[in-house]
Amino acid sequence: MKAVATNRKALRDYEVFEKLEAGIELFGTEVKSLRAGGVSLDEGYAAVEGGEVFLVGVTIAPYAQGNIFNRDPKRRRRLLLHRDEIKRLFGRTTLRGYTMIPLTIYFTDRGLAKVELALCRGRKQYDRREELRKKAMDRDERPERSRAR
Repeated sequence: MKAVATNRKALRDYEVFEKLEAGIELFGTEVKSLRAGGVSLDEGYAAVEGGEVFLVGVTIAPYAQGNIFNRDPKRRRRLLLHRDEIKRLFGRTTLRGYTMIPLTIYFTDRGLAKVELALCRGRKQYDRREELRKKAMDRDERPERSRAR
């Protein structure tokens, strides 16, 4: 598994309840651009529309040698999930108020592009501060290694 891009801000800004893996429907130049590392997950999210799940706001840079075959970098990309998973995600996002955020995009050993989605809920500002305090306290409690080496 080769990670192409990760969304580091997602774990700070959201409380993750569940993770799942989905395939991405891409065109040839988009795959080549992914392999080159030209992707940004910062503003991305997944939405259920009309019985399908789409990845919205993820930017895949145009491939340098792609010429007329390049697609719009910000276009919606369909995610490949089973129908039962889509129904379950639709219920969670509409009724319970969860959000689907992409955490990583990676290639499997077989060369397939996958995205790891997280079902999460946004954290408030005071929740983030509390999380930082806990991490700082844990860091202080750990035994320090000798720095005089």
